[in-house]
Amino acid sequence: MDFTPAHPGPAEDQLLVLQGDHRSSFVWEGHLSDQPLRARRPDDLWDFMEQHHFHARMVVRLQATGFYTIFRIGRMQLDWSLITDLVERWGPETHTFHLPTGEATVMLEDVQVLYGLCVDGRAVALP
Repeated sequence: MDFTPAHPGPAEDQLLVLQGDHRSSFVWEGHLSDQPLRARRPDDLWDFMEQHHFHARMVVRLQATGFYTIFRIGRMQLDWSLITDLVERWGPETHTFHLPTGEATVMLEDVQVLYGLCVDGRAVALP
């Protein structure tokens, strides 16, 4: 009995906006890419997000979980000297930062206030 092979590509490509440039398209078309595989950097993600808008259903899901605020904040410039200084002031025994004004601990409530995330309710997890 002869079977026709199934098309290995996506049935719907509306959400796959980068599919034409993705290496999987070369595989689906029977060509192997000569480009080396490289992982996307966080900068690539933010550049992509500035150029492409989320699908409306994705926005609703992100808003329901409270993570849409992170995407609205966008890319943040890191102060490497500040991070280095904080690492030097970290006390692993007490899990606190030893600052000239006293000890400081970053709590979940601090993250909630800074990023506007909801820490009440059900956890966001895979089934």
